Amino acid sequence: MQIEGRVLPVRRGGEFCYPIRLEQDFGKLSQSVGELGTENRKICIVTDSHVGPLYVEAVREQLAAVCGRVTVYTIEAGEEHKTLDTVKGLYEHLILEHFDRKDMLAALGGGVIGDLTGFAAATYLRGIGFIQIPTTLLAQVDSSIGGKTGVDFDSYKNMVGAFHMPRLVYMNLSVLKTLPDHQFSSGMAEILKHGLIKNADYFDWLSAHRQEILERRMEALMPMIEESCRIKRDVVEKDPTEQGERALLNFGHTIGHAVEKLKNFRLSHGECVAVGSAAASYLSWKRGLIDRETLDRICQVFQSFSLPVRTDGLDPARVLAATKSDKKMDGGSIKFILLRKPGEAFVDRTVSEAELLDAITWITED
Repeated sequence: MQIEGRVLPVRRGGEFCYPIRLEQDFGKLSQSVGELGTENRKICIVTDSHVGPLYVEAVREQLAAVCGRVTVYTIEAGEEHKTLDTVKGLYEHLILEHFDRKDMLAALGGGVIGDLTGFAAATYLRGIGFIQIPTTLLAQVDSSIGGKTGVDFDSYKNMVGAFHMPRLVYMNLSVLKTLPDHQFSSGMAEILKHGLIKNADYFDWLSAHRQEILERRMEALMPMIEESCRIKRDVVEKDPTEQGERALLNFGHTIGHAVEKLKNFRLSHGECVAVGSAAASYLSWKRGLIDRETLDRICQVFQSFSLPVRTDGLDPARVLAATKSDKKMDGGSIKFILLRKPGEAFVDRTVSEAELLDAITWITED
């Protein structure tokens, strides 16, 4: 079924910043990039060993039509390669290929590639342009939007980074057809989170359309991804550098990141966000903000998309210690995101260690 593409403009300070383009193929990529004034400029496609063999030639063909020269830099796939050493290798490639400040990078891949490429673009020659071409559901609805870039430092996620807005986000939704099931589920965790923090009707819609979503029907994927992109865009526009409302997007992430770290990334980011979202919902229930029926339903909806709400093999005290190393700390206190009700999240700085330990114990007990 041919579904018409969508374009969502992103603004900063009321001024147009960049477009998010949702399409069913790469057919309009050359036109979209050409509008950025790339004639006679160099562009480097940064991709990984999994995505490159699938899509790099199709993307290279599109870019070659509107750019002076196209190079490709491929890194090994995996979160463990999202490091400063990998960025160093990319810098060397750009230097040897004589990239200057008017040239660009193109991030072709999932969140690791998008974050790493964006960070390299933010720091090479004090900043060059880049575009996002996300190929995972998680990257399409989350990391490709908003300009947060970064790499991991040792086992601490995104501890080194910068805010650097892309000049274009181009999504080919048909790539989701080849996405492994566990990666698709990982993206669904962020999508469900969007509904919980901003749009209860959307959360209900996701549950009601579960079958069409899991079958990856375009008539379900297009409106779903459009709404998630709209929610993230609206939050980012109001708070581009995470000084206030943007923190709501961290729902489920504080405990989720701690679990992800202590599991040595054996669980996907989305699986850890799902576990963290269950913990945050539990805390919201314990504080009397939501009832037990709502807590149980939230957990059931996550599980219906093959996402866990519990994990095992972790010491709650170690998880608590890891949450206190999170970059979301603010003056010694954790900016924790709770629910007043589905669709209405808020930042709370009064969550105690005892409350956190209680929630962590709940999601780690048998």
